[in-house]
Amino acid sequence: MTNRLWIYDTTLRDGAQCEGLCLSLEDKLRIARQLDSLGIPFIEGGWPGANPKDVQFFWRLKEQPLTQAEVVAFCSTRRPGRTAANDEMLQPILSAGTRWVTLFGKSWDLHVIESLKTTLEENLAMIRDTIEYLRSQGRRVIYDAEHWFDGYKHNPDYAIKTLAAAADAGAEWLVLCDTNGGTLPHEVSQVVRDVLAALGTRANSLQLGIHTHNDSGVAVANALAAVREGVKMVQGTINGYGERCGNADLCSLIPNFQLKLGYDCIQNEQLVKLTQVSRSISEIVNLAPDDHAPFVGLSAFAHKGGIHVSAVEKNPLTYEHLEPQKVGNIRRIVISDQSGLSNVLAKAKTFGIELDRQNPACRQILQKLKDLESQGYQFEGAEASFELLMREALSQRQRWFEITGFQVHCDKVGEDCTALATVKLSVNGTNILECAEGNGPVSALDAALRKALMNFYPAIAHFYLTDYKVRILDSGAGTSAKTRVLLESSNRQQRWTTVGVSTNILDASCQAVVEGLEYGLVLENQEAIPLVCRVH
Repeated sequence: MTNRLWIYDTTLRDGAQCEGLCLSLEDKLRIARQLDSLGIPFIEGGWPGANPKDVQFFWRLKEQPLTQAEVVAFCSTRRPGRTAANDEMLQPILSAGTRWVTLFGKSWDLHVIESLKTTLEENLAMIRDTIEYLRSQGRRVIYDAEHWFDGYKHNPDYAIKTLAAAADAGAEWLVLCDTNGGTLPHEVSQVVRDVLAALGTRANSLQLGIHTHNDSGVAVANALAAVREGVKMVQGTINGYGERCGNADLCSLIPNFQLKLGYDCIQNEQLVKLTQVSRSISEIVNLAPDDHAPFVGLSAFAHKGGIHVSAVEKNPLTYEHLEPQKVGNIRRIVISDQSGLSNVLAKAKTFGIELDRQNPACRQILQKLKDLESQGYQFEGAEASFELLMREALSQRQRWFEITGFQVHCDKVGEDCTALATVKLSVNGTNILECAEGNGPVSALDAALRKALMNFYPAIAHFYLTDYKVRILDSGAGTSAKTRVLLESSNRQQRWTTVGVSTNILDASCQAVVEGLEYGLVLENQEAIPLVCRVH
């Protein structure tokens, strides 16, 4: 690689500080292997000694190493008033057995005086002593200059001294951290130039890195600005996870660097895994993917307006900044009440349904779509329901079962609340009455339907609900308001979303659950279903 840029992932440490994110040991190991497969060269695993989970993480990777990535242990400089060799905090770092250690130290005199309660000279000694000790133990050191930009703005001379201390002690990388996330891109550019000038000849034997936070909404832009000034390492997290507003999102940075600026970050065959890795990690951390995330979001290459769709069908460059396949994403045609005939034709093609523009079914589908959306249905967020609607218009919708009625009874005793659902349905002429309990009415209804159907369709055992969203459509109607339910299901290989609308929230939920099960069966039996409708 002639124009190499080193990507450093800190999802397992800095990203884990994201509110609502909690990782088990197995979660961390699974994420590490995802990052390794993506070709990330540095993976920060955590702070050994700070908690037992991180100690176990490093031990497990000793037993089953990654294929190519360097796993990095993270820690702070020694404490004031002692030597690094006598600071027991550093012993678990050495025991982790990594070749690289990332050490953070104070750059801002405010933090030295107010947080560490020590002198500026002692802080410099802490930086030097800790790095020299780690180097004497055979470790290579990345030095994270915490609060670098704030420190430089308040006392540039002292901030530069902290970098010089790290460089002279043997750190190979100096990473400038915008820890508070308040710096803007033009400031980052100027400060990086200042640092390179101030380091002088030292800059020939070490390299700079950048670590940005998104509190001002410019973490990605700041990292891009730093690299344009000569920085060679970029730290960030998958999906931008991190404390407060998050860290720089590697899912945006990597394709920008590689596809637009010509840097070598990972192999092209690894880049096409980016979307899959992004979504897999969101599954592991149990946070819903950001559908509108650049490059990897579900909507990143989605087209809704009829004019846009028509243009993209002729030439994707008209409304796409790059080919979605390069990052493992796909083009999507969104269906809504703003859709034109071009949307319907293009959407049908994504389902493998070939429609001729002259086919009357096209107009019927479009009119049905607009009628239903005027009633509150939303198909741009429920593509599975739209495919079922399309199949019905083309007389290709297989009737796997028919629900003829249901009842739900809720019972609250003390602090405990349970629900019992009874469903009536017909499968291939066989009438079935079944019931099941759940911790809520929708859970009970879902359980009863599954219980009734699994003898006929065993594949349903592998379907499960991954998300459930309720939207009140006319809040002025109070408790009589019409409700829209969006329900996401999965079979562990694919996800699909269905919609239901009713003034009764249980009826809306039942519609969505039923279509979710039906669409799962369509996916299981796709090869057996004809998907061609042409007019010749």
